[in-house]
Amino acid sequence: MFIDCHNHLFPPEIRKTREQFFTNESAFELLYGDPRSRMVGARELIASMDTEGIERAVVFGFPWRQARLFKWHNDYIMDAVAAYPERLIGLACFDAVHPEGAAETHRGLDGGLRGVGELAFYEAGITAANLEKLAPVMDICRVHKVPVMLHTNEPVGHQYPGKAPNTLRQIYDLVRRFADNRIILAHWGGGIFFYHLLKKEVKDVLRNVYFDTAASPYLYDAAIWSTACTVIGADRILFGSDYPLLKPSRYLEELDAAGLSRKDRERILGANAADLWGLASKE
Repeated sequence: MFIDCHNHLFPPEIRKTREQFFTNESAFELLYGDPRSRMVGARELIASMDTEGIERAVVFGFPWRQARLFKWHNDYIMDAVAAYPERLIGLACFDAVHPEGAAETHRGLDGGLRGVGELAFYEAGITAANLEKLAPVMDICRVHKVPVMLHTNEPVGHQYPGKAPNTLRQIYDLVRRFADNRIILAHWGGGIFFYHLLKKEVKDVLRNVYFDTAASPYLYDAAIWSTACTVIGADRILFGSDYPLLKPSRYLEELDAAGLSRKDRERILGANAADLWGLASKE
């Protein structure tokens, strides 16, 4: 099974007139202000999946600040999942600290979505106060045993649009606060998986954490595949392309060069996601 766990979808209105959605949405303008930043809809994604050999894809929208926008966008995701129930797995997305986040989580789960994400702290930071605001959402997801995907990134190196000012300490504090949740840290968790090598505490804190590979060819040397397998194990890695930023085939070139075992490749490319979303028995 080949599952891509990180895909962004946008309604046609946003794809056609993105500039009309910049007002009071500085994070959206930061990431999509450049007209070359691609956006796709459900049909385009399905066509790409067929070309790339992807059987299922996890899809979500954007963490809008305004409730009217994230509700509308989540409606689009729910409609996409309903249209392609055997191909798409949807997540509810919204501003991580919005007071309506818990209600939107319930609405999304009731509407057929299978978790929450990709939540992000692009500008606000993962502060203690923001963790308090996020807590109701995390409680709901823990009770329903659905994953929460969080945007993370490396705290050093070159700058790029969407690189949040989050530290590894902040990422760790978030995971420790919600250690009983099933959490997906996007973009290799900003490298925090390295500290799984510590003898005390960290292994237990990270016990329910998965790391997706989104944007890896842009950010990391291909050696990260084998390194991550050695440090955290292949069963904690989820293949994610960040499509349409990159096509899955770009990742497979690096994965082929990494020299992983067949079993590890199968875990990363789909078996882990199938287990996480309970798909194994349905296939």
